[in-house]
Amino acid sequence: MAKYRRIFLEESQDHFEEISRALLDLEKEMGSASAIDTIFRMAHSIKSMAASLGYDAVADLSHRMEDRMEGVRTAGRVRDSEELALLFRSLEALEALVGSVAAEQDPPPVDEALLALLAQEPGDVAVPAGQVGADPGPASPSARGGAPVMPATEAPDRVGGEPKKVLS
Repeated sequence: MAKYRRIFLEESQDHFEEISRALLDLEKEMGSASAIDTIFRMAHSIKSMAASLGYDAVADLSHRMEDRMEGVRTAGRVRDSEELALLFRSLEALEALVGSVAAEQDPPPVDEALLALLAQEPGDVAVPAGQVGADPGPASPSARGGAPVMPATEAPDRVGGEPKKVLS
């Protein structure tokens, strides 16, 4: 297991460097297809490696980042500076989780607020706790004729063609 852990740590660091360079490219050009694809692929690779080794917190966060990048791919660009900042924050959180693995500690649980932000479609209004399923009111995207906002307790079974991991 130590051999695979070492490989995971080395490859994760390489992937983090590539994600960081791609994010810097996106700061310059928010529609850089190569940067978007790089971040998507690196998040996917980290997710797969972490899941195979049982690093669930790392796998969960990288999966959400991968899903978010699928949305960015579909849009053809990072939508705004807030979305870019969210991607930088996600990278920092991933690095901290992998740092825990490197220190031979169990990674802490992932920040639920960060996971929720990554799962949100840009422009969606967050549903306050206790109001899931409540009438969204006239300001909601569904009332404006757009796609309905999915309550925080529901998620699609598949995102980007892959099964969505179910958290228990």
